[in-house]
Amino acid sequence: MPKIISVGICNPPNKINQLKTTEFIRELFYEHFPDIDRLIKVFANSEIEERYFSESLEWYGETKSFEEKNNTYIKRAVTFGIEAIHNCLTNQKLLAKQINPDEIDAIFFISSSGIATPSIEARIMNKMNFSPDTKRIPIWGLGCAGGASGLARAFDYCKAYPGAKVLVLAVELCSLTFQKNDFTKSNLIGTSLFADGTACVCIGGDEVELHTASKVLPNFVSSRSTLMADSEDVMGWDVKNTGLHVIFSKDIPSIVKSWLKGNVDKFLHANELEIKDTKHFIAHPGGKKVLDAYEAALEIPSSMTDIARDVLRRQGNMSSVTVLYVLKEFMEKQLGKEGDYGLVTALGPGFSSELILLQWRK
Repeated sequence: MPKIISVGICNPPNKINQLKTTEFIRELFYEHFPDIDRLIKVFANSEIEERYFSESLEWYGETKSFEEKNNTYIKRAVTFGIEAIHNCLTNQKLLAKQINPDEIDAIFFISSSGIATPSIEARIMNKMNFSPDTKRIPIWGLGCAGGASGLARAFDYCKAYPGAKVLVLAVELCSLTFQKNDFTKSNLIGTSLFADGTACVCIGGDEVELHTASKVLPNFVSSRSTLMADSEDVMGWDVKNTGLHVIFSKDIPSIVKSWLKGNVDKFLHANELEIKDTKHFIAHPGGKKVLDAYEAALEIPSSMTDIARDVLRRQGNMSSVTVLYVLKEFMEKQLGKEGDYGLVTALGPGFSSELILLQWRK
């Protein structure tokens, strides 16, 4: 079955601690929220300590048009995407021999925080040594579920083309969607959570010659995409003249508790497994409450979300990218042993669930 060969990331240049971000938002919003001191506690309660942003805090305090923000998205996405691809194809912790861009057969590009046509991967191909015949599959609008969905679609591709090496490149610059004049609680909560990041994953089919530094690799077993009917108002964007305004329901943790368990059980039962049979839980850390809901709903020990919580603490919620950062930690720490099962899970707009079953094999 297709397997994950390597992962690389790129952090934007502006690393900002949560306390500084909190004070910045307090200054911007205090005139519009009489109870700002109570509401601003959401920043501390998030358990996020630091995040990376593409621009300085002062930049976000200035009024920017949708055009200005989106042009910044395109410029930064290309720069960060190139670095993440390079870091993936040359990751010495995971690869015994680097992979050249012209060996890549297809690129799945994942994003929901900016718009570009030609899409970002095309612009990157003009700056790196990719074959002009590389297939391009841009996927937009899956939000936090996009990273897991991109992996699943890349696995599908490699099942059809077992000699292929494929990249999944996810770029999210959520900070560029910040609306300084949007005084809704959704915007305030989103501002306490979301961050910027880029990740690239290389996946190979069964016939690919491997030069890896790992004794065992996570292999694809199965995947499931599930859409909750009539749930468009749970998570997403409102597109307005000023740009993308976040839709972020306070009910997300309760939805996870009530809806996810049956979905996961059905998926695992189809593969003749139970949740207790999975050693590794590679979850998109949408927030502290979401991770708490995962643990409660699936009845898993808190130790299974340790890596996801650590990524959330150091990086914040980078939408589709975040689960790929968690995956990188699992692979570089070589936590998977021969025969271990792992569950990749992410939730996104729709409202939707993406599940992937992995097994570590030599």
